[in-house]
Amino acid sequence: MTSAAARTALELTSALPVPDLEDFYRDLHRHPELSLREHRTAGKLAGRLRAAGFETAEGVGGTGVAGVLRRGDGPTVLLRADMDALPVREETGLPYASATDGVMHACGHDLHVTWLAGAAGALAAGRDTWNGTLLVVGQPAEETGQGARRMVEDGLYERFGRPDVLLGQHAAPGPTGLYPHAPGLIMSASTDVDIVVHGRGGHGSRPEATVDPVVTAAHLVVRLQTVVSRELAAREAAVLTVGRIEAGTRHNIIPTEARIALNLRTQSEEVRTRMLAAIRRIARGECLAAGCPSEPTVTVGSTFPVTVNDAGTDATVAAVHGEVFGAGTVFDPGPAMGSEDFPQLALGSIPYSYWFVTTTPADVWEQAPGEALPEKFAAVPSNHSPRFAPDLSTVVPGVRTLVSGALAFLSVA
Repeated sequence: MTSAAARTALELTSALPVPDLEDFYRDLHRHPELSLREHRTAGKLAGRLRAAGFETAEGVGGTGVAGVLRRGDGPTVLLRADMDALPVREETGLPYASATDGVMHACGHDLHVTWLAGAAGALAAGRDTWNGTLLVVGQPAEETGQGARRMVEDGLYERFGRPDVLLGQHAAPGPTGLYPHAPGLIMSASTDVDIVVHGRGGHGSRPEATVDPVVTAAHLVVRLQTVVSRELAAREAAVLTVGRIEAGTRHNIIPTEARIALNLRTQSEEVRTRMLAAIRRIARGECLAAGCPSEPTVTVGSTFPVTVNDAGTDATVAAVHGEVFGAGTVFDPGPAMGSEDFPQLALGSIPYSYWFVTTTPADVWEQAPGEALPEKFAAVPSNHSPRFAPDLSTVVPGVRTLVSGALAFLSVA
């Protein structure tokens, strides 16, 4: 038997203004904005919330948006979407591709905002069917790990009320029509590390009079690959990526320093601590072997926490999603190595559910090499790819996931 939440969600989303929402998505995609610069995006979302009857505030935590709709007694449910784009040059060839060179919605946050706006509108239009408080949050700066924390520190909950449950979702590669849930760990922690190798510069014709930091940095990049492959047990999931290496200004100048930027993905604090210790040790060792004039500078930068769903909360949302979308659409994919700052909205105690919505266009999926799902999954454009282009057919399902999730906790009349 279908629950009241599922029935009401289907009713409220049966008359969505689909062409309008698709146009909204295209507009957001065409005008991406980097972290903490999401002024236009925030204004567009805030305008829709006000029109739907939400008490709305902009500028929360910098460029964040919050809207609240109160409907009698009942729990407070927070729905969140992140708004920022990435410094990526788009290669999708879409007619609504980014109009800002070198900036792109390559992670689906434009789709997240569209889903949120659609859900807010549907729940506001059907407010007579539920009781409680709906708190809608357009969050800035997810990509830099700053946005959630900034909004909380700016008094989000003091101004709008502390929620009883948090709900969030993310566009992901995969054949459309799937809604992966995990009842515990679903996303990993992320840690940025910067290393500066200090050398002794000079003329390219006289390397013997220098200590070349470029060569040392090259050895360091290769040696760092052994941290995961040789210092962690096979059962311990972790990733170490060298995302950037910079040095020098001209062909014939040996520079005085080289800079390396790393990113770690871990699923426990113990593994993260061991990896950081290994990075420091290897960096010191390589610099010592090269005769560098001083020890390397190792700086730990931005961090994201692990995302761990409350099992009961996620089971409730997964169940209503199964009712709305049918058997086989909801499954546990296990934890991903991606990271999120969404848990910072939880303040360590508010239960939350975070899930995925698959968005790869059918023709792209069918043409991808391989037969099994993992083979195709590895072949299609993923988040942060310059060719990442979610299917417009996922606009309505993404709205339904949020609406049904919210109604699973709000008091349905």
